[in-house]
Amino acid sequence: MVVQSDEKIQYDIDSKEEIDSSHNEQDHEKGSRTTLAPSRAEKALVRKLDYLYVMPFVAILNFLQFFDKSALNYASVLGIMDDAHLDTRQYSWLGSIFYLGYLLYQVPNTILIQKLPLGKYIGGLIIIWGAVLAVTSQGKNFSQLAALRFLLGLFEAGIYPCCIMLISTMYRRVEQPARLGCVYICNGLAMAVGGLVSYGIGYMHNVRGMSAWQWIMIILGCATVFFGLFCFFLLVDNPRSRFLRLTEAEKQLVEDRVRDNAVVRNKEIKYSHIIEALKEPRFYCFAIVSMLMNFQNGALNTFTTIITQGFGFSDLNAILLSVPSGVTDCIYIAFAVWYNRRYGHTIYLTCILLIISIIGLILLLVIPLPQAKLAGLYMCWSFAAAYTLLLVSLANNVSGYTKKIFYSSAIIVMYTVGNFAGPQMLQPPDLVNGMVGYIVSNAVSIILLLIARHQMARVNKQRLSSATERPANAVMEDLTDQEDPNFIYRL
Repeated sequence: MVVQSDEKIQYDIDSKEEIDSSHNEQDHEKGSRTTLAPSRAEKALVRKLDYLYVMPFVAILNFLQFFDKSALNYASVLGIMDDAHLDTRQYSWLGSIFYLGYLLYQVPNTILIQKLPLGKYIGGLIIIWGAVLAVTSQGKNFSQLAALRFLLGLFEAGIYPCCIMLISTMYRRVEQPARLGCVYICNGLAMAVGGLVSYGIGYMHNVRGMSAWQWIMIILGCATVFFGLFCFFLLVDNPRSRFLRLTEAEKQLVEDRVRDNAVVRNKEIKYSHIIEALKEPRFYCFAIVSMLMNFQNGALNTFTTIITQGFGFSDLNAILLSVPSGVTDCIYIAFAVWYNRRYGHTIYLTCILLIISIIGLILLLVIPLPQAKLAGLYMCWSFAAAYTLLLVSLANNVSGYTKKIFYSSAIIVMYTVGNFAGPQMLQPPDLVNGMVGYIVSNAVSIILLLIARHQMARVNKQRLSSATERPANAVMEDLTDQEDPNFIYRL
């Protein structure tokens, strides 16, 4: 590798165009970043993954996962508070205790992801949490509902790390932002569609003697179990899977793509990868940011309908007004993914989205008009796109299978802590303390992200000016981004 100009360095760092599968082996060994169009065979392979074997499952999975955990949000204005004799503090704990189960499962999940077939593991988790959600309809008091919410969080906890690992395994690094964006766009769709579905279910009150909130739990739980069975038997989790029916040309492409995405699944837990991660300042930056961003996520997912109800809207109208939150969430994420793919600048864009969220929180606090408060509420959801880009940065910038799992698990643990604490910071109708806390959290997140970016940019500059040859089997030997001297971070 030769010394390059500053312009070339920036091009190499921020380029988001796809790497052609026909590059020769020497180019791969030197960490070439040539940006040619993918071949016809590669396009056909990606179409298989996108439309048949991977992304349809990931999309539906994340739609159901978000809808299921948010069922409590809709239930709050459909009778659960009265039927289970809940006060506001107990309701807050139902929002938080979900994430206690989520948190406790992360350590075993880190091990099980590496030890079990990913498709079977995901399918089993879906079936169990769907059954738990259906049973939640029979909760009669705070204690019963708290126990069921804890179990729901416990069995939903493995899904995001599994999705990150699945996408990291099956797609090139340059393809991953759009697919990770799809994961979180499905959350927004779940919020939008969920509002409409819940509005309709709201008219099922007293059908067969049950409240509308109970029907939400039953319908979603049964649909989730049914989908879990499909995942258990049909989800493809290996780029060389026989279900893909690869042609000879596609088999060669798979080897090239595995080298590019820097992820080779294996069952060996490499403790050196974990130690390396713990020594990196960016590890702590990413982990803390994950917690800080999700303070408001936990609050909004629990209190959105109650907050909009507080603006003077009726119960069912409060549910309908959650639909634009989902739509704006999708728009933010779609824009972030498009801009990131076209122009790069992942971390800078993340910071801008957090600034938009801060402005929305300020509107919620200081403007008395309900319309302005609604606009502020919708602006707040830009943090979801920011969090998506945080995961994109993780997927693109961490290699070594155990190291990637460790990073992902740490991010999810801190995500869980943030979501657990978030509802406790907000006690409607008093929004001031919670909103100020979320504003400060977003501001600190921006600072930490810029610190992490500076560290990676400094390493990139050193590597791009180095003449070190890339090890021939850098990816197949499961080297980390530190061990591979020509790994270039995507900023």
